[in-house]
Amino acid sequence: MTRVSSPCIRVCTLDAETGLCEGCGRTREEITRWYRITEEERQLIMAELPERMRQAFSLESPFASEPGKAD
Repeated sequence: MTRVSSPCIRVCTLDAETGLCEGCGRTREEITRWYRITEEERQLIMAELPERMRQAFSLESPFASEPGKAD
């Protein structure tokens, strides 16, 4: 049997605000249908996850944009 590609890191908590898994970045729907979609579809979703995670969970310093504040 061929192993299915998965971004799961066993941190399975859905963020209430974004609806994304905090561990892998997939939506509830993507997680639910993961083993029913093709490997090609899984690869396409997995390619989107890093950017999705950056946008959803990026934490910026509240001082980053304040003039006169030292980094």
